[in-house]
Amino acid sequence: MSEKNNKSKTDIKPAGRLLSIDALRGFDMFFIMGGSTLVAALYGLFPNSFFESLAIQMEHVEWNGFHFYDIIFPLFLFIAGISFPFSLAKSRSKGLTEKKIVWNIIRRGLILILLGAIYNGLLSFDFANVRYASVLGRIGIAWMIAALIYRVTNTRTRLIITGIILIGYYLLLFIPTHEAIEYGIYTKDGCLVGYIDRILLPGKLHEGTFDPEGLLSAIPAVATALLGMFAGEIVKSEKSGNKKALTLFVIGIALVVAGWLWNIGFPVNKKLWTSSFVCVAGGYSYLLFALFYYLIDVKKWQSWTKFFTVIGINSITIYIAQQFINFGYTADSLFGGIYSLFNNEAIQIFLSNAGYITVCWLFLYVLYRNKIFLKV
Repeated sequence: MSEKNNKSKTDIKPAGRLLSIDALRGFDMFFIMGGSTLVAALYGLFPNSFFESLAIQMEHVEWNGFHFYDIIFPLFLFIAGISFPFSLAKSRSKGLTEKKIVWNIIRRGLILILLGAIYNGLLSFDFANVRYASVLGRIGIAWMIAALIYRVTNTRTRLIITGIILIGYYLLLFIPTHEAIEYGIYTKDGCLVGYIDRILLPGKLHEGTFDPEGLLSAIPAVATALLGMFAGEIVKSEKSGNKKALTLFVIGIALVVAGWLWNIGFPVNKKLWTSSFVCVAGGYSYLLFALFYYLIDVKKWQSWTKFFTVIGINSITIYIAQQFINFGYTADSLFGGIYSLFNNEAIQIFLSNAGYITVCWLFLYVLYRNKIFLKV
């Protein structure tokens, strides 16, 4: 899983990659790397309605609805989808057989599932109490299925498949469970999603009787990955950069509108990964990518991207490393004296979060400067 790139330190970005993809991935991972708590800490410094609203957006909604932080996970899956048309074309240009390509897809998916289980404590060998569902597992399953679909279908067929997934999942959740009579079909206790996981998913569930990364809700996540692959096709096409960015923007607006209209009868819900959520999250993902692609790859405004690129090029590395390396201890050891200079608790909290992010970023920067990119 470790790859060393032999390029010079002044041009570390692997050839053939869109800088906007790495920068957007880094922007996304920044919030998982402590960015959300840093932004939320601003409310302590400036306790007004604006920063209170900003802090609220840095949290997941409890059930139905959508906050900014709810886009972080689907955006990462969407970005994985963007990259696939490029990596598939590269594999074929190298002369890889279709059998080898299929194996690489499956291998990557299985490794992500395994890493997700390890992240959740698989190596403790307490198998009855391990949570097998995971964020990385969801990405592995959804991306793998979407990639296998992409490999053997054309754009029109993929659009039809995406529609079938979204409408089919919508209809599937109408199937009532015994608990649905009391609680309702779109509730944590009454939905088919939780019922399936309680029956089929081994180990423990994240929320006791329900898991937001469970089995059934992986189905619409495939559509999220496919939406990313459509975006990848657009930027890989022969259109001009301006037309590509405009196309991404228009699709984003259309998906957001469709998703919120669908919300009237099928609530936008991340934990259920509802079809309306796929549209809303996919639409916002298109809009963010359109912005990053236009600014970075079309207008060539790239000087500001370094901070995010360092994160984005080793995104899975920092996600896993945070589980096993005590970056907080290192940050307190390095910057604790600075924190103590301020008697204001809100300032200390803000600086503590900033110190944590700094240590994580420096860790990634060392990898970046030494041209070490951990890949799955």
